Amino acid sequence: MKLAPIVLSLLDTDLYKFNMNQVIFHKHTDLCGEYDFRCRNKGVRFTPEMLEEINGQIDHLCSLRFTREELDYLRSIRFIRPDYVEFLRLWHLIRDYVETGLEEDGQLRIVVRGPLFSAMQFEIYLLEIVNEVYFRMKYDYEVLLASAREKLERKIEDFRSGKYTFRFAEFGARRRLSREWEEIVVRRLTEETEACVGTSNVWLAMKYHLTPIGTFAHEFVQMYQGIDSIPLAYTNHYALADWYDEYRGDNGTALTDTLTTDLFLLDFNRAMVNNFTGVRHDSGDPYAWGEKMIAHYQKYGVDPRTKLLLFSDSLNFDKAQALYDAFHDRAKVSFGIGTFCSNDTCEEALNIVIKLQMVNGRPVAKLSDSPGKAMCRDMAYLEYLKRAVAFRLEREK
Repeated sequence: MKLAPIVLSLLDTDLYKFNMNQVIFHKHTDLCGEYDFRCRNKGVRFTPEMLEEINGQIDHLCSLRFTREELDYLRSIRFIRPDYVEFLRLWHLIRDYVETGLEEDGQLRIVVRGPLFSAMQFEIYLLEIVNEVYFRMKYDYEVLLASAREKLERKIEDFRSGKYTFRFAEFGARRRLSREWEEIVVRRLTEETEACVGTSNVWLAMKYHLTPIGTFAHEFVQMYQGIDSIPLAYTNHYALADWYDEYRGDNGTALTDTLTTDLFLLDFNRAMVNNFTGVRHDSGDPYAWGEKMIAHYQKYGVDPRTKLLLFSDSLNFDKAQALYDAFHDRAKVSFGIGTFCSNDTCEEALNIVIKLQMVNGRPVAKLSDSPGKAMCRDMAYLEYLKRAVAFRLEREK
């Protein structure tokens, strides 16, 4: 079964890839990174035919270049700088940076190695490819599409009827059923409801004149663990400082949980509270997190109603509505909803990730506020990182 090309544009990725990449381009071009793929679902098996198709799709991906129209669009985003766009005019994905394979039990193996500014860009494209190949080759795609349409109709009706009253951004590129289905979802939710305020997918944002949404991911904070001069428990401090220096508050929603939210708050001081427009939740109890963030803003005399709480951890629409009801009169509240927008079908969605594992030959890790989300090759390093975080928390909290 030969599939048509899955990724047609280098803009078919999340905005935060360009945001993070611009900081790396200006400040950290000396960093090299290594990323691993993982499927968190139990019992999922990939076939040799799937692997062959994935490899063919990666070959096609690495033939793509940014078009003039795409570069002009990036240039129109107010915080994307002209010199970075000129770099992208020359840049392309390098096939030799990606290795793939199958384990004996059918587990898919993908490793990306290369200069961090280039290796990091593979993540979303590869996840889009893996997900679409799996669902088109494993199932009857038309059956999946029919069930997805039925569920989308119900969501739209629930917004129209007033059952759902919150606003959100579509964050579904990485685990979408297909490119065509994500486009249908984004187009219909933005045209037929007033709830969808934008998308993380830059290609769809350009095509439908939507707001591209995103700031940074865990990998941005993780990469500072690979810089010799930075103490492990202070990586949030350096990441936030570099981000502010790059964007001056113009692109400022901070992800809190890379090394636990409690550690993040030690570095989210008065200056950072004022400089960042809000914070993003991605693990742990969202209600406890929301209360913790509101209390932190109040500690510095900041009205939480002027700051954004962005929830993005495995959300469906009912969970988002409950969180909106709990916090909307106490802070600005929004949501990033991914899988339940772009791959809500009659079959279980894949929980697939590609995570940064090494920087300049040193292991890196995220801890998060949910222990099960930790992902690190080197367990000795992971325990060392936990001790470093615990030591600073005990000393300074």
